[in-house]
Amino acid sequence: MGTAEPTSALVLGAMMFGTAVDETTSFAVLDRFVERGGEWIDTANAYAFWASADGRGGDSERLLGRWLAARPGVRNQVKIATKVGADALWAGSFPAQREGLSRRAVRDGFAACLDRLGLDSVDLLWIHMEDRATPIEETVEALAEVTGAGLAGRVGASNHPAWRVERARTHARQIGSTPIDALQHNSTYLRPRPGTNPTNHPFGVLSDEQRDYASTHGLEMWAYTPLLSGAYDNPAKPIPDIYDHLGNTARLAVLDEVAAELGATRGQTVLAWHVSHGVRPMLGGSKVDQLDSALDAVRLTLTPEQLDRLEGPR
Repeated sequence: MGTAEPTSALVLGAMMFGTAVDETTSFAVLDRFVERGGEWIDTANAYAFWASADGRGGDSERLLGRWLAARPGVRNQVKIATKVGADALWAGSFPAQREGLSRRAVRDGFAACLDRLGLDSVDLLWIHMEDRATPIEETVEALAEVTGAGLAGRVGASNHPAWRVERARTHARQIGSTPIDALQHNSTYLRPRPGTNPTNHPFGVLSDEQRDYASTHGLEMWAYTPLLSGAYDNPAKPIPDIYDHLGNTARLAVLDEVAAELGATRGQTVLAWHVSHGVRPMLGGSKVDQLDSALDAVRLTLTPEQLDRLEGPR
């Protein structure tokens, strides 16, 4: 990612498009993203089952399909990523009953993704969350069928521990298929209290081990919820209690100092911090001005001294 244009570092997350974010607003955000040189749009077949009328996912992909159909030529300007493995089997069944990552689930789930998107292929297919009931080798072989048929350019793993990613990559190399080359996890500047987890995935938070693994082996890192849903800057959205500890009190103080030096907000500084560490931050914004602010943020440059100060408080 090191040579990417600044605006292409930001991923537009389409999770709530078609449910909490209406079609008119979603189209306006998507259009602005393209206008300003944005590249990656991220969705999933599970989005957003918890907010949909029938308790199943698919609304986000369907909306993106309508947007792509209404904008001839825009497909050549953007890259589309989607995910399989986490959709509820029926309303209210998540997490006990979800589709999982068996060969059949990957094949059928992804075929439905392409149908909703109205596409012949996507640029990146993620396995959304772990499925310990399915051998990772079976999942890899299913992904090999997808990439081998040209239906996905790349594959990535979201919310998976590093050891299973390594096992998956080893098997992919053994069978001559495209190995996982991207990780997607929760990441923000503040650190959750030890022993806590702000996600509903056991390995959802981007750990130091996962960062080291990705850096060593050249995997991209994508970060969801980097802005804590607006809590850094919106007084009406307090920072979650899970981040309330003395270490973060010090980190917030430094964040405020650096933000003031940049003439930026806390949230913009957090996005710039991610990019400085080679991480693609993901924006799940629902307003054009939020998108503009984020795209401005990834153009900011933090000095080595500012980065050292930001890393100082533990």
